[in-house]
Amino acid sequence: MTDEDNHVQVLLALLKESGLYYQIKKNAQDEVTKLPQICDMKQDVTSFLKHSGLDVVLQNEAFQYLTHPSSKQKNFTGTNTTKDSLGYIQKAQASWEKCITKSINSMCTELVLPLARKRSTKDRDAFSVNFNALAMGLNYDEEASKKLRPVYSSTDFFEALISVENPNYKNLASSDSGYGQWRLIKPSMKVKDIDEIKRFFLELDRSYPQSGIDDLPRCTLDNFQCEWQKLGSKVAKTGLSAAARQYAKQGCPTGLRKTIWMCVLGMKPESLDPLYFEQLKNFVFEYDLLVDRLIMKDVRLTTTNDDSFFVFEDLLYQVLLIFSRDSWVLERCSFVNSSPPKSYVRDRLGIPELQVSYPPNGIIPFHGFAMYAAPLCYIYEDSLTLYFVFREIYTRFFCRLHVISSENQGILALCSLFENLLQTHEPWLFKHILDVGGQPLRIVFNWIVFAFSGYLATDQTLQLWDRILGFDSLELLPVLAVAILSYRRDNLMAADTVQAVEAVLADLSTIKAIPLIVMFLSEKSLSSCK
Repeated sequence: MTDEDNHVQVLLALLKESGLYYQIKKNAQDEVTKLPQICDMKQDVTSFLKHSGLDVVLQNEAFQYLTHPSSKQKNFTGTNTTKDSLGYIQKAQASWEKCITKSINSMCTELVLPLARKRSTKDRDAFSVNFNALAMGLNYDEEASKKLRPVYSSTDFFEALISVENPNYKNLASSDSGYGQWRLIKPSMKVKDIDEIKRFFLELDRSYPQSGIDDLPRCTLDNFQCEWQKLGSKVAKTGLSAAARQYAKQGCPTGLRKTIWMCVLGMKPESLDPLYFEQLKNFVFEYDLLVDRLIMKDVRLTTTNDDSFFVFEDLLYQVLLIFSRDSWVLERCSFVNSSPPKSYVRDRLGIPELQVSYPPNGIIPFHGFAMYAAPLCYIYEDSLTLYFVFREIYTRFFCRLHVISSENQGILALCSLFENLLQTHEPWLFKHILDVGGQPLRIVFNWIVFAFSGYLATDQTLQLWDRILGFDSLELLPVLAVAILSYRRDNLMAADTVQAVEAVLADLSTIKAIPLIVMFLSEKSLSSCK
């Protein structure tokens, strides 16, 4: 059987497992019975699908499978897609997961708090009444909240990443002489070189106009904004994921971003499940999890202290608390998260049948986790749509940023790509940062792991995320990180301490993300970018 035949078989199996299959089958049967005479069954059914709009739904389903097969095919191929192909990477991830589990268990013991418990009737009613205004309506034990600490930080994760090493590979550049120790990422990862990056991100070449740059009033391309808006409206009207994804490569106008992103993700407003959302919300009302406190404290420490996001505090509480209860996330991310934390039902320790994932979505939040959702609050104002869009973006992209894996979109590969691009494109800058006692990757790691959320201005973050969805790739994160260092080269070369280097890169609020990327990929001097 060819790869093409295998894809067809898997896609058919996926369709038959979905409600879409029965919807199409029933509607087609009803339509056929209305026909006075059947001349060509295949042609009649095809015509019906086209006129009913179901052909677009089918095309989107096929497109989503072809672009993201790994998260869909695990139940049909008979292969184990939940384990990394490299044994030492598996061990590193397992060791990291043990550290997370140990940290949260130690916190439970120290604060005398259970991992989970059923809320009292009073607490349940209070949560239900105040759910839309949790910032003001609820007060956890203040003493316990002060002692509560994040399970881990991005710094902890960074140290785990740079300790990963292939025991079967001897690094020929491991000598103490010269700059052989420049790499912090020790595994040899297959990543794109600069020419491959330019070919992959072709639509970000300077010959292509960009939304967010060429539609500004001061630009000479006066007609681009109008024409791009018209084209975006047509793309949104078709509802085709492939067309929306191609459109997003050059950016989305603010008024169309909401619709275009949902098209890219294969989502429609009518496909959202309010009943499922309400069920998850009821789980929040019913059960008190320790991660609830972690989430709420993280929102307070990060987004609430950010001038761009503090107004969304309540909305973020709602979305992230519900997210923690969604076991669908655990299933969807199983291809990168091989062994999520487990817990046992009270007084049933050691009985495998009573072992459950904790929390239900398999993700223990870390410091800054809320920043993945915060920029989306500018696009989706209601919690239902915001939740499902965030869930889809997280499971496609962001879950890869805090799991140790060997895949080319994983954080290890992205960090390796950054180091390779910087050493190739700015070797003297790389050497200078090493000379003053710094490490470029250590300095920019937070930019990459948080997809620049909270570092760039919000409009710049959303423009960057347009292209991430459009190209279906997180590789733009290390590309932008290198472009920023190159743009600030002169100031960095003048810095004579690592503290001075960090000070030069401390504030990215004035950075224009897409112009920097375009100039970097077009081999144009970054010093002229304003």
